[in-house]
Amino acid sequence: MPALRRFTLDELEMPLVEPFETSFGVERRRRLLIVRLESTEGDVGLGECVAARDPLYSGESVATARWMIQTYLAPLLWQEGLLSPQEFSRRAAAWRGNPMAKAAVELALWDLWARRHRRSLSRELGGRRNRVEVGVSVGIQATVPALVRRVGEYLTDGYRRIKVKVRPGWDAGPVAALRREFPDLRLWVDANQAYPVTAIDAVRRWATRYGVEQVEQPFPEHALAGHARLVRGARFRVCLDESIGDLATLDAALGMKALTSLNVKAGRVGGLGPGRELGRRAARASLPAWIGGMLETGIGRAHNVALASLPPFTFPADLSASDRYYVPDLVEPAFELGPGSTLAVPQGHGIGVEIVDSTYRKHLRRRRELRRKAP
Repeated sequence: MPALRRFTLDELEMPLVEPFETSFGVERRRRLLIVRLESTEGDVGLGECVAARDPLYSGESVATARWMIQTYLAPLLWQEGLLSPQEFSRRAAAWRGNPMAKAAVELALWDLWARRHRRSLSRELGGRRNRVEVGVSVGIQATVPALVRRVGEYLTDGYRRIKVKVRPGWDAGPVAALRREFPDLRLWVDANQAYPVTAIDAVRRWATRYGVEQVEQPFPEHALAGHARLVRGARFRVCLDESIGDLATLDAALGMKALTSLNVKAGRVGGLGPGRELGRRAARASLPAWIGGMLETGIGRAHNVALASLPPFTFPADLSASDRYYVPDLVEPAFELGPGSTLAVPQGHGIGVEIVDSTYRKHLRRRRELRRKAP
């Protein structure tokens, strides 16, 4: 029975191709935690933590995730035999919260497990697609003309679905300009909880007027009743993201009819296993689901593409090509946009991409090898 030989926790810093602004701030450089697991059989698994430098999008940060992994999660893996991803998640559930830290380890275990079985991660998870439809997420721009120009460039690149970030004061005007310039645009918006529930009527008014197909997470994550009110009579889909962290919160939202679409981010909900279960639960409720991204490098993107290949995920994913965020990316082959606004699902063992050592070393800022504590 194989066991864990080596657990390495790397911290990197990568510059983004361009600043990415949302309602909670601007990111120009991405601080990353990469989990690297090596088994006694020589197989290696990689996982990327999606926590940001600062706890703005969520309560986790790079620092808290690093501490959680070192202090509590890594010791779980020093067993006689190699833990499966499912068993790791079961044991890690003893500690509350910290889903991003847990996901980083769980993702690495899935990669390691799939490589050990000589299968692609997609097939190991139960994926059925060789290509997944994707769209692109566009941050808040300096001006409305700049936004229109940027969206036009993405359409020229071949993206068919555009999602733009919105917030109070940056919503009706930019959306109206996009609709005027691109009358047939498949347009989604994402507020990242930026609006108070008192803004229901205003959001409904401009989203309806300008033909927005989907409004994502307009209100605070705990405001399920507000989202349910928005759903009633809406001519657009209401998508929840930050509100849904597990099956219990999804069931609560379904019971309140607080959503008509679900965004699943494996790195935010505890990993691929929890993400897969959310997708299956949504499918049983006839709820469209799709895979979201969090500025991942090619490591996290490969995990996300594998998850997007599963049957429950039917809407275009927020998993654009590598050059949307990083040039060069950390992996090869890089993800490239293909026909029909799609990305190919890697077919090699595990995540199906390999680290470019020179790029990885260039951006490496800290490395720590975690060891088994002496009895």
